[in-house]
Amino acid sequence: MSLDHASLNELRIDRGGDQPAAGRRRIWPWLVAMAAVGAAGWWFFLGRSVEVRTDTARAAAGGPRVALNASGYVTARREATVSSKVTGKVVEVTIEEGKEVKENEVLARLDDTNVRADLHLAEAQLASGKAALEETRVRLDEAEKELRRVTDLQQNRIATQADLDHAAADVNARKAQIEKQQADVDVAAKQVAVCRQQLDDTVIRAPFAGMVTMKNAQPGEMISPISAGGGYTRTGICTIVDMTSLEIEVDVNESYINRVSTAQPVEAVLDAYPDWKIPAHVIAIIPTADRQKATVKVRVGFDQTDPRILPEMAVKVAFRDTGKDQSRPGDVLVPKSALAKEDSRDVVFVVRDGRVKRRMVSPGTTQDGEVAIHSGLSAGERVVTEGPRNLRDGARVRELPR
Repeated sequence: MSLDHASLNELRIDRGGDQPAAGRRRIWPWLVAMAAVGAAGWWFFLGRSVEVRTDTARAAAGGPRVALNASGYVTARREATVSSKVTGKVVEVTIEEGKEVKENEVLARLDDTNVRADLHLAEAQLASGKAALEETRVRLDEAEKELRRVTDLQQNRIATQADLDHAAADVNARKAQIEKQQADVDVAAKQVAVCRQQLDDTVIRAPFAGMVTMKNAQPGEMISPISAGGGYTRTGICTIVDMTSLEIEVDVNESYINRVSTAQPVEAVLDAYPDWKIPAHVIAIIPTADRQKATVKVRVGFDQTDPRILPEMAVKVAFRDTGKDQSRPGDVLVPKSALAKEDSRDVVFVVRDGRVKRRMVSPGTTQDGEVAIHSGLSAGERVVTEGPRNLRDGARVRELPR
């Protein structure tokens, strides 16, 4: 059977020669959409700036770390309110606040009119007693001569035994009188010494060298070693402080007293000079506790005195721990919040040129919210302390103000 050409064309299968061009036209929009989504994801994760807070790594000073922080006050070990030994009226005050005085320097004088009169009377009584004693000695010499003459006469039977006994009694009486007058002279001499001491007590002197911190009396006021009623009598002339005896008294909570030991190094900072770190050391731990405050008093001494240190100044002290892990030269300190963990490794994120760089580090001890970094970080570099949890290496960041 034969088929014509037209019949054969009808039997040919049409494979749709125009369909490939139409399919390609439908695929291109999907490819463009996927590219846009990828670009948006790249911008979201890497191109968009992430807000973070940063801090600067600073060099560690090195040396002992702080075992305990406490606060206290500067006190003087030698401080005295100088008073008088007798009651009297002040006639002169030779000092003012802030004046340095030497030991035994005159601070004030009291009215000594009555004391001088008593001294003159005692000296006159002493002179009278000495004169009477001298007269009795002359009489004794005369009585002894008379006794010798009567003895010779009695041996020659010219004088009687009664005359001899009378002469001997006269000699013994003169000797007894001399002993009594000698005692009277000694008493008068001691009375003179007492009056002179009382006169010296009217002059008030400095018991030790120091600085006058308070002036309590003025000329014309009464002063007494004991308090008198009515409030018109002073009990002190001034207050003197030995500035070389200044130290710090700190009340340490008894729960932390085990961190303090004798001769332990201390760093003190006065509230008046917060940038001045003063080297000091523990002098003693007072062996008793205050049950009301649950504290133990610790005495801290300055390694070197300074005129800027004044009594009753507030001070903060840091007890150094020399027996544990210390920061080393070359270490840097960063806030504890800057340290992160990735795959059991310690890392920090360093900000440079608007992007973060993950840096593996070797941390050391943590103290007061700071971590000592032994390696992997340099002083002056800025590290992220607050940021998103999914912060990635190379992300663009924007630093927020503190």
